[in-house]
Amino acid sequence: MTKLISNSIPQEIIEIKILLIRGHKVMLAKDLAILYGVSTKRLNEQVKRNIKRFPPDFLLKLSWEEMKSLRSHFATLKRGQHEKYRSYAFTENGVAMLSSVLKSERAIEVNIQIMRVFTRIRKLMVKHQDLQKRIDKMEQQYDKQIMTIFQVLKQLTDKSKEELKLHHPIGFRKD
Repeated sequence: MTKLISNSIPQEIIEIKILLIRGHKVMLAKDLAILYGVSTKRLNEQVKRNIKRFPPDFLLKLSWEEMKSLRSHFATLKRGQHEKYRSYAFTENGVAMLSSVLKSERAIEVNIQIMRVFTRIRKLMVKHQDLQKRIDKMEQQYDKQIMTIFQVLKQLTDKSKEELKLHHPIGFRKD
């Protein structure tokens, strides 16, 4: 069952649109345009008109290699179609800034939903890091004990091999 963030866009739809590019969690302009209900061209126009609101840590312009990688990763273009321009990718802060550029009711509602998903992902990452730290601590704490157990087991198996060599074989011997 799909969990809705509000009454309109399923949380999973937004989650799959968040990508990791250059170490940043980002959303592509074309995906945001679809969610906001505007054309990618209009979204890009608004960004260009307000470019001072989008410093480099808010907005990434993808390289041609990144564009090619994303295209081959998700789908190929239909015959005769190709990208003329490099796409924008918006970090969490960039997505938040879009709400001041795109002022429709839909943009505000979608932006709230996206911010909630980013926050949820950040919380999950913190929990994951905390769990990883606990596992690392346990490994350090119990690593010596586990190594001791393995050494004892190895000694026992080595002793049993030696004992087998000392015993005479069972059965008839042909002289």
